[in-house]
Amino acid sequence: QVQLVESGGGLVQTGGSLRLSCAASGNIFSINVMGWYRQAPGKQRELVASVASISSGDSTNYSDSVKGRFTISRDNAKNTVFLQMNSLKPEDTGVYYCHINVAGRYHYWGQGTQVTVSS
Repeated sequence: QVQLVESGGGLVQTGGSLRLSCAASGNIFSINVMGWYRQAPGKQRELVASVASISSGDSTNYSDSVKGRFTISRDNAKNTVFLQMNSLKPEDTGVYYCHINVAGRYHYWGQGTQVTVSS
């Protein structure tokens, strides 16, 4: 079994920062992509950022709404992915879910962590 344990969510004021972490454990032999999604109340889950390990290094992808404010990174030795969130806005509020793709076939999700940005 694969487990994803998230941490780092919370309540912050507009303009503040938070750092999310997600550690994967279990039967993991090749994590291709690690990422973060979020779901705001009444909205669909959306991709925030992802990072893929490729031969030349890490390849990152961000939604337009967070470019320049969020930074995703990963520690392959610890099977951990991070999301540094700066200049937070109320519209960043939601439940943030960690996601990993293993061997290009298997998808796993974390339990979600709440991020609330007050105006």
